[in-house]
Amino acid sequence: QVQLVESGGGLVQAGGSLTLSCAGAISTFGSYTMGWFRQVPGEAREFVATIFWSGTNTAYADSVKGRFTISRDNAKNTVYLQMNNLKPEDTAVYYCAARRQSSYGWTSPNGYNYWGQGTQVTVSS
Repeated sequence: QVQLVESGGGLVQAGGSLTLSCAGAISTFGSYTMGWFRQVPGEAREFVATIFWSGTNTAYADSVKGRFTISRDNAKNTVYLQMNNLKPEDTAVYYCAARRQSSYGWTSPNGYNYWGQGTQVTVSS
């Protein structure tokens, strides 16, 4: 069983920054593609960013491109999401996810095998 634990969420004013962390209890963490998703109540879970196993390749949703940065430290089994210039529309529960193999694309929630419990990010205007 793979466990992912997010931390770093909170309340921040618009224009501010937060860094989310996700620690994975996975012995082969470095072989997983890691992603961040977010979800607002009543809406579908939305792709935010992904980082491939080597850490050199990343991808972002258009809505966060240029403001958010995903990174990973395989030695610490941890993936990060640095969020700058936050906007009220970034308010959501943010989830970390791990992908080993899937026939679904890496922007689809169905493409990830394991999920964390989520951390709330609230951006006030």
